[in-house]
Amino acid sequence: MSMIPAKPPFDDKLAGVAGLDQRSRDIFRRLVDTYLETGEPVGSRTISRILPSSLSPASVRNVMMDLEDAGLIYSPHTSAGRVPTELGLRFFVDALMEIGAMSAEERARIDAQAAASNRTRRIEDVLGDATTLLSGLSHCAGVVMAPKLNARLKHIEFVNLGPGRALVILVGEDGGVENRVIDVPPGLPPSIFTRASNYLSTRFQGKTIAEVQRFVRDEVENLRRELDDISARIVEAGIAVWSGDTDPDAKTLIVKGQANLIDDATAVADLERIRKLFDDIENKRELVQLLGAAEMGEGVRIFIGSENRLFSLSGSSLIVAPYRNSEEKIVGVLGIIGPTRMNYARIIPMVDYTAKVVGRLLT
Repeated sequence: MSMIPAKPPFDDKLAGVAGLDQRSRDIFRRLVDTYLETGEPVGSRTISRILPSSLSPASVRNVMMDLEDAGLIYSPHTSAGRVPTELGLRFFVDALMEIGAMSAEERARIDAQAAASNRTRRIEDVLGDATTLLSGLSHCAGVVMAPKLNARLKHIEFVNLGPGRALVILVGEDGGVENRVIDVPPGLPPSIFTRASNYLSTRFQGKTIAEVQRFVRDEVENLRRELDDISARIVEAGIAVWSGDTDPDAKTLIVKGQANLIDDATAVADLERIRKLFDDIENKRELVQLLGAAEMGEGVRIFIGSENRLFSLSGSSLIVAPYRNSEEKIVGVLGIIGPTRMNYARIIPMVDYTAKVVGRLLT
């Protein structure tokens, strides 16, 4: 399992701490492990007790002062305990973390959900189920970004909504239904909408919207000869309204399990952070851009806090991995969003394995 290395703004700073001696690394790793497990500041006495070698709290304290000077830890208040900074978490993830193996139970739950999703063969169900499962296993919010679905059509219908408005109803072979409202000339008789519906349903059943669009665009004159001018214009308008969905770069974003983040909050400050994170998630345009960046590389990607502008206020982390289609082409990414204090060693292989399972289902 490969992981993408750190990104700016931490690259230069990480180069400065790469030369830490082994004792400093051991103390720092145990401090971070303890903090991720408990969520509480870690003191020198606690670390002294868990170190395999005998080292006094005073000696540990001296090392912690050096780690603080290096920007890896800080004191959140006046207590003697310390917690890792975002730079410290990045250094831990890149250089010191030992990625654990998935438990047999976690692997079995992912495989069982995959088998259940496989029976439906609806891509949106597969992705939605994977997102929900990741959310439940990680106790974070699950997220997946996929290409806009472009199912083959079973039925197309135009319904008059009154002067100047019509509803276009598309039913896919996979059972999905989409409705869009379009503008039409006022005062049209019902026969116009019937002709437009019959024309599309009889000729393009089993085709995708992209295929129908290409045909209509290339055969405009033939279309106008077969239908009267107004009916042809309605057909063009009804198909054109889906043009954004057939953009090869258009994406669908699924987020599940935001409530898990509230359950993890233990203080007023945590609730404020969660509120800001919800605002970040609702700003889907920036989240899609961030996931699009993750789509560009191999392996698991990890974004910690202010490494990305989207999470600069909420202090959150994003762990995502790409998944592939039957042609071994990366077509989307999935993963989790949660607090920076999460069990990275457990969640990273979970995300990686789920992405591989989803890829197998899509093939």
